[in-house]
Amino acid sequence: MTQYLADRTEPTGDPTGDTGHRPDWWRDAVIYQVYPRSFADGNGDGMGDLPGIRSRLPYLAGLGVDAVWLSPFYASPQADAGYDVADYRAIDPMFGDLHDADALIRDAHDLGLRIIVDLVPNHSSDRHEWFQRALREGPDSPLRARYHFREGRGQAGELPPNDWESIFGGPAWTRTENPDGTPGEWYLHLFAPEQPDFNWDNPAVRDEFRSVLRFWLDMGVDGFRIDVAHGLVKAAGLPDMGHAEQLRLLGTQTLPFFDQDGVHEIYRSWRRIFDEYPGARIGVAEAWTPNAERTALYVRSDELHQAFNFHYLNTPWNAAELRRVIDSSLDSMRPVGAPTTWVLSNHDVVRHRTRLGGDLGRARAATLLMLALPGSAYIYQGEELGLPEVTGLPDEVRQDPAFFRRGTGPEADGQDGLRDGCRVPVPWSSQGDSYGFGSGGSWLPQPESWAKLAVDAQTGDPESTLEMYRRALAVRREHPALGAGDAVEWLQAPEGVLAFRRRGPEGSELVCAVNTTDTTVSLPGLLTGSGRPLLASGPCPGDASLPADTTVWWQA
Repeated sequence: MTQYLADRTEPTGDPTGDTGHRPDWWRDAVIYQVYPRSFADGNGDGMGDLPGIRSRLPYLAGLGVDAVWLSPFYASPQADAGYDVADYRAIDPMFGDLHDADALIRDAHDLGLRIIVDLVPNHSSDRHEWFQRALREGPDSPLRARYHFREGRGQAGELPPNDWESIFGGPAWTRTENPDGTPGEWYLHLFAPEQPDFNWDNPAVRDEFRSVLRFWLDMGVDGFRIDVAHGLVKAAGLPDMGHAEQLRLLGTQTLPFFDQDGVHEIYRSWRRIFDEYPGARIGVAEAWTPNAERTALYVRSDELHQAFNFHYLNTPWNAAELRRVIDSSLDSMRPVGAPTTWVLSNHDVVRHRTRLGGDLGRARAATLLMLALPGSAYIYQGEELGLPEVTGLPDEVRQDPAFFRRGTGPEADGQDGLRDGCRVPVPWSSQGDSYGFGSGGSWLPQPESWAKLAVDAQTGDPESTLEMYRRALAVRREHPALGAGDAVEWLQAPEGVLAFRRRGPEGSELVCAVNTTDTTVSLPGLLTGSGRPLLASGPCPGDASLPADTTVWWQA
């Protein structure tokens, strides 16, 4: 049942000290993703929660980020770590309640931090009241029109309505049982069976989510990260794909269940709601599209404000490939006037330290490159500590639903089910059985090696990754040539090296040079003269040479 917060005073919706001064704050914002169950445990039950997050807000303010994005904390059976929502207006008891959410939002604003919350509009939990009623009332229930219920194919309806496959593996359809016990209709779930897809052609669905937006905007949140933003509208008639292994096409072409043009009408209606509220509330699309040009459609001036740049996240550590993706990303956003976003890690992908080869120096270099690019940057919790992916988790502790759907044949065509490796709780202290995560252990085991990577072990060490992030974010905020913008000026550099200039007001300039090779390179004339080094990702002699896997920011 939906929770209600009594005696709530009207929030301002603006962080202290920023009201009225930064209407376009999101164009250069550094946004920190918190995965609630793995950030900080406030009640000692081994699971992260809202009070735990609230207690660590001063750390995030001190890190230098502008906003905090919270992954789902809604009431949920947790079949997919909260991305199966049973009530969009209630907090799951494992995370706290609405009073905790209200206090967190207020404290964040007092610290100058904005709060972005996850919204999951493509599907609900199968425990959602609408879906439960649709099952109980049978095929004639009007609530079935709010989801995708269909008769099966075959002589007795024993086959799924079409050939679509679940992202988590296996068919994207599950057959129901009628109230009298006979086999019934099938329902669509592009993810787990516990996550039935909404039918966004139904007006009740559209009305409900406009109401949900207003509920959280009234609570004072500053924006929404929209899960599966590309998936809400399905092609008319739900046509067959015609072949298997459909997941491999994700992000390479428009599919009948993803990136349909009808989604844009939905986001135009949402933008009108955002614009009604003070404080520049925003929408951020998690949209997997075939190319950057398709992504740009989600952030036209009357739609959402940002879209994740998955094309950049998936780019290998290669100078030529990085330059190509940077150029295409900036070129695609420029015509619609939206900022480009940059991200290296999140709760669904292998942490970038491991993904880029496992070397901490390379991961640090990738971070300084990202933070020097024009637009908005996303940081995933723990990457500022240099955390690697945890690859050795035993099967019995894993909770990724895709892991349990792995198998042979069609069941092997979904995700690998290993997302738990990037979700291991954050180490705050070098001591204790959960390294400061909480007094009751942690829901996923942390490697012993993480003691050296804990916040307290790195704080004050000028060579640590944490202190590099703090310095980089401070320079990014203060230097007039960094942050917002829509272009870089590429400079001539040797093969395997990226070098570009950022220009700011009143003649301010900064040069960023990145060596993606495994040897030191000489850059005569580029990193010398009247300038001075501002920050480097690793030991750097300060002359015209740049070590392997190193990025340097140079005051031109």
